[in-house]
Amino acid sequence: MTWEQFWQAILGWLSTTGVRLVVSIVILWVSFRVINAVARRIQRRCTKKQVDKTLSSTLIYAGKIALKIAVAIGIVGYLGIDTSGIAALVASLGVCAGLAVNGALSNLAGGVLILVTRPFRVDDYIEAGGHSGTVEDIRLTMTRLRTPDNKIVYIPNGTLSSDTIINYSEKSTRRVDLTFTIAYSVDYRAAEGIILDLCRAHEKVLDTPAPASRVNAHGASGVVLTCRVWVNSGDYWDVYYDLMESVKTAFDEHGIEIPYDQVDVHIRET
Repeated sequence: MTWEQFWQAILGWLSTTGVRLVVSIVILWVSFRVINAVARRIQRRCTKKQVDKTLSSTLIYAGKIALKIAVAIGIVGYLGIDTSGIAALVASLGVCAGLAVNGALSNLAGGVLILVTRPFRVDDYIEAGGHSGTVEDIRLTMTRLRTPDNKIVYIPNGTLSSDTIINYSEKSTRRVDLTFTIAYSVDYRAAEGIILDLCRAHEKVLDTPAPASRVNAHGASGVVLTCRVWVNSGDYWDVYYDLMESVKTAFDEHGIEIPYDQVDVHIRET
């Protein structure tokens, strides 16, 4: 082949396949940008209209991926690539792919099950799979949690769908359980009265059900008192820490002893 023939072949390729390739790249780039922009706009409209955040974000994400795949397939056809060989390759690797994505399919099925049964939603605080945190996103194969110390935990949906889930946000109120130990020499009724006064005075403690404080156990070193109050779910930790601190201060002011673990030793003379 002479140089002129080679150059003519290059020009021929550029005028046909080269143009198609450039057009395909431009279409792919523009299409992906348009799809992303439309997805963001739909997400904003759903948020503005207060559409369920869990369902909307998952469906928008799945639709965006499906559209991008459709665009890519269309471009392959536009380039004139024979897809029969690709189909045969996919078919031959089907069994291997099925075994490889077995876990992914399990997670996908778990994601669908979570979306149908709705054991939790986006922004709920849950405990599952040995982790606890606020649900930030629910995808088809995994769920993303943000822990109280601002870590991100990705939990496979297959694990979530088959594990025990504790949802702390599903109900609007929660009960705060506290225990305090006082010496046997202290009047436990007076201690209960101090605890109840502090509970009733706290602005975030609900009046109904009413706060309660009773003797829970006779411990090895003192009497164990249990205090139970009801609060709004968002106020749980504020009330917990406030009461722990205020009860300790009040016990000190009233001279109520909080005993240490102790052992009485009796010596017998023989």
